[in-house]
Amino acid sequence: MEVFDCIIVGGGPAGLNAAVVLGRCQRKVLLFDTAQYRNKYSHAMHNYLTRDDIDPAEFIKISQHEIFKYGVELANKKVVNARKNTEEIFVVKDEEGTIYHSKKLLIATGLTDPLPKIEGFEEMYGKSVFHCPYCDGWEVRNKSIGVYAKNKNGFDLAISLKGWSPDVAIFTDGVKKFKPHEKDELAANNIVIITLPVLKIQGTNGMIEKIVFKNGSHYSLDALFFVNGFDQQCNLAETFNCEMSKQGKVLTNQYQQTKTPGLYVAGDADKDMHFVVVAAAEGAKAGTIINKELQKEISKQRVKAAKPLNPIEI
Repeated sequence: MEVFDCIIVGGGPAGLNAAVVLGRCQRKVLLFDTAQYRNKYSHAMHNYLTRDDIDPAEFIKISQHEIFKYGVELANKKVVNARKNTEEIFVVKDEEGTIYHSKKLLIATGLTDPLPKIEGFEEMYGKSVFHCPYCDGWEVRNKSIGVYAKNKNGFDLAISLKGWSPDVAIFTDGVKKFKPHEKDELAANNIVIITLPVLKIQGTNGMIEKIVFKNGSHYSLDALFFVNGFDQQCNLAETFNCEMSKQGKVLTNQYQQTKTPGLYVAGDADKDMHFVVVAAAEGAKAGTIINKELQKEISKQRVKAAKPLNPIEI
C-alpha cells in the first residue's frame, strides 16, 4: 500500500505553498485540485508583493510549475470522502472511487461567495461587482460605489468604502435593519441608505451602470460591493467534527492544526483575513509544521526499532 507523507486537498495559494514547502523537504506529496478557485471571477490579484495585478489563472500556472520541480504529484479530481483508519492513517477517496493513503492531511479548499439571486449579478461579478474593497477598491476609487446588503449587515463595508470614494450608497433591498447609532454614523459619513426592493442591476459588457428597483426607479453606479456571507468549499473538515466558528470557519491553532491529530486546515477556510498572500503564508506554515511532525515520528520509530546503542560522541 502506497502511503503519502501528506495529501493536500485544495490547489489554491494555501495548498500550493504547503506543497512547495513539503516538496523541498523531500516529502511524498499528493495535491488534489478541482480548479474551483474563489477568485476565478476576478480580473486580477492584488496585495501580493511582486504579483500585483497578475491574472489569478496565471498565478496558479506559475505556482504549479514550481511544485512540479519538487516532485509533488497533482490530481485534478475531487475528494469526496476522508477518514482515519485504526492505524491512524488518513484514507482519502476521490470522485472516481480511487483510494489514497497518507500520514497527514491538509485541507485548503477555501470558501465560496454565494451571489445574491438578482438579475445581472453573476454577469458583472469580478468586473464591476465585488465583495472585497481591499482587492478591488483602488480600481474604482473616487467613483460612485454601492453596497448591496440584504441578508447581512453592510454597515462596516459601507463605512470602509469611504476610504476609496466620497460617493457611497447602501442598498438593503426592502430590509430595514440598521440600529440608531449605525444610521447616525452612516448619515455623518454622507452614506445614503436606500431600502427600496431591488429588481435587477443593469450595465454593458459587465460594467454596472445602475441598480433598478421594483417601483421602476433606479440609482446610477460605477461599482457595487456586496456582503452575503460565505460557505465552505467542501465539508471535509465537518467530516472530522472540527470545531467551527459562528461565522462558519474552521477553528485551528496558530500552527493550522485542528483537534484531530494529523489534520490541518489553511487558507480562507479558517481565518478572517481573506487575502491570497495570507492564505499562501498559512500554507507555508502548515507545510513546515507537518514536516516537523513527520520528522519527530520518524525519529521515534528509529529509536524504537534500534538495538541499545551508545551515544555517538567525538
